[in-house]
Amino acid sequence: MDRLADGLNTVNRAVGRSVRWLALFMVLLQFLVVVLRYVYGFSSIALNESVLYMHATLFMLGAGYTLLVDEHVRVDIFQAKASDRGKAWIDTFGHAVLLIPSMLALLYWSWPSVRNAWAIYEGPLSVGGIPAVFLLKSLIPVFCVLLIIQSLACLLARLAALAGKARA
Repeated sequence: MDRLADGLNTVNRAVGRSVRWLALFMVLLQFLVVVLRYVYGFSSIALNESVLYMHATLFMLGAGYTLLVDEHVRVDIFQAKASDRGKAWIDTFGHAVLLIPSMLALLYWSWPSVRNAWAIYEGPLSVGGIPAVFLLKSLIPVFCVLLIIQSLACLLARLAALAGKARA
């Protein structure tokens, strides 16, 4: 199970290492937008939207990596005082009953919107914006798939830990 979990982890590790650079590009572009607007009096909706696109991409594609490195938001009402075995059970429940089913539901219910956006090559959010909302909407199923992959990897690791065969 550990080898399979490690293989699944590799997917989000690679994606995380790639999209982390968007944070730097996003900050630099936002700085450029501010300088252009307040120093030169130039404004561009496409430049503003590109910051939004980068932010969405960073968030949506980086979520699986965030789960991989255990830096996600956790409500640890129960987990804070639990033993290692108790934490493994809580995580197992969370992945199997909450995260994976919710990502499958989101994938199912968002797919028609994504499909329709691609069918018409849905255009910009604003006049003069980036004509690629269909790409932005495509992040939703990719987000779901990456989180499902990472959740399965975490679930396998927790099950192996509960079986006493691996790390938690």
